[in-house]
Amino acid sequence: ESPFPGVTGRGPLRSWPYCRKRCSYCNFNTYGVPAVDEATLRSCLVREAQTLLRLSQVHRWVHRVGGTPSLASPGTVAAVLEAVAGAAHLQAGAEVTLEANPSSTSTPALAGFRAAGVNRLSVGVQSLDDAELRMLGREHTAAEARKAVEAARGLFPGRTSIDLLFGLPGQSRDAWAQRLEEILRLCDDHISLYQLTLERDTALAAQVRCGALPTPPQDLLADMYQTACNVLVAAGFRHYEVSNFARKGALSTHNLSYWQADQYIGVGPGAHGRFVLRAEGGCSREARVQTLEPVTWMREVQSQGHGTRSRAVLSPLEQLEELLTLGLRTDEGITHERWGHFSPQLSLQAVFGEAGEARALQQEGWLVLDSSGLRCTWAGLAVLDSLLPDLLWQLQRELPRSRVWCFRAVVPLNSF
Repeated sequence: ESPFPGVTGRGPLRSWPYCRKRCSYCNFNTYGVPAVDEATLRSCLVREAQTLLRLSQVHRWVHRVGGTPSLASPGTVAAVLEAVAGAAHLQAGAEVTLEANPSSTSTPALAGFRAAGVNRLSVGVQSLDDAELRMLGREHTAAEARKAVEAARGLFPGRTSIDLLFGLPGQSRDAWAQRLEEILRLCDDHISLYQLTLERDTALAAQVRCGALPTPPQDLLADMYQTACNVLVAAGFRHYEVSNFARKGALSTHNLSYWQADQYIGVGPGAHGRFVLRAEGGCSREARVQTLEPVTWMREVQSQGHGTRSRAVLSPLEQLEELLTLGLRTDEGITHERWGHFSPQLSLQAVFGEAGEARALQQEGWLVLDSSGLRCTWAGLAVLDSLLPDLLWQLQRELPRSRVWCFRAVVPLNSF
């Protein structure tokens, strides 16, 4: 029996690497080009998806289209979905999420995506303040964001999500509270809330570093996050993951597949995947990264069927470290059953129930270990990053070395 949950993993797809412009805070693998050879890109996406599905144990698809795919044509999305449906079991009603910027979400375009098979939309609103949007380098205005969300809700009722940033340079507590009230009047049943990270080598980080923009104080960031949690929960949202809130059961299935450490394939330039090779019979799980640069990636797909740049076999310890790091982000945490899929010989109780760091964190009110599993308290969820080093250290110490194959082998790309 495979030691990995499901054997029928869920597969997200990151497929469109192009943007019209790079936002001031963005360090993603995106490229701004005046013209895209969409036909070639489409054929490569289809071929790589087919190849990776054939190689992997990913059979049941939950689909996520990332980058700025609303710049692609509905025909490209339809072609990839058809390829997936032909190579995997795409369940009726399976989540098919399209990420979209307000500047590229006209009603006819959204209708085309719906006809192509998209059934959920994630709109990158980020802010409803024009000055903040200009600072972030976004193309859209607050009015265009409102219009895009309203159009999306009309076509994808109950399945439209909003992405929102907080902790912007110069953003005040009162301004943030006002934004939240505006968002509640606009939103559907899902909100993803992210603290702005000042990534190195981005335009916004350079402005903060040289003193042109202020650095938000840490206590203010914590207060803004807690304010958002309180406001959204009071409005009926379930805080089901550190950054994600849903009401009326509108949880994002593709998000949950990451946090639950399911298998998935990543298709397209710079995509990441985690899956067990079908030929391996469920013996080893790989971490894969696809070639970053789109033209090089397309050339590799055309020549060998995929653009995988690196493959690394994850040891049992590394898999448990990922499960711990990801699973504790959710309100459910890590169930005993899920932990057992990855560690049938050593239980959650055996690792974290004895005297040590985890016991201390439980006594201090940050962590809970009970018959349901291991999870953070609400207070612990807000400071998870500060808890993980102690928990990872205890895991590394408690896991018997005789049961851990401590290696990280990089497998030759031509060895399938």
